[in-house]
Amino acid sequence: QVQLVDSGGGLVQAGGSLRLSCAASETVFIIHTMGWYRQAPGKQRDLIARITRGGSTTYADSVKGRFTISRDNAKNTVYLQMNSLQPEDTAVYYCNADVRVDITTPLRNYWGQGTQVTVSS
Repeated sequence: QVQLVDSGGGLVQAGGSLRLSCAASETVFIIHTMGWYRQAPGKQRDLIARITRGGSTTYADSVKGRFTISRDNAKNTVYLQMNSLQPEDTAVYYCNADVRVDITTPLRNYWGQGTQVTVSS
């Protein structure tokens, strides 16, 4: 079964940077919109960045100018470059994607397992 595998989280000081990656665990027919969400303890999971297959992007106001989402369609991978990290960015980050596994299957939404990002002050 196809999975999305998140990686790249860790502990960083305020002002630092991290780059998250998320890849499909096997070759699939096509991946449409991909995105990154985050969930802090006791809070809901929020969308922070999204990118279409054609490269159009949207960002939450809280990360505009600091985070950049990108993707490599040939590798079925999405990235999130996070700069100027602040303690309030601490959360578990999840990737999300609309995937069509093969030509016979419908579009389905998938989640990564999450990767922890901790920003110390």
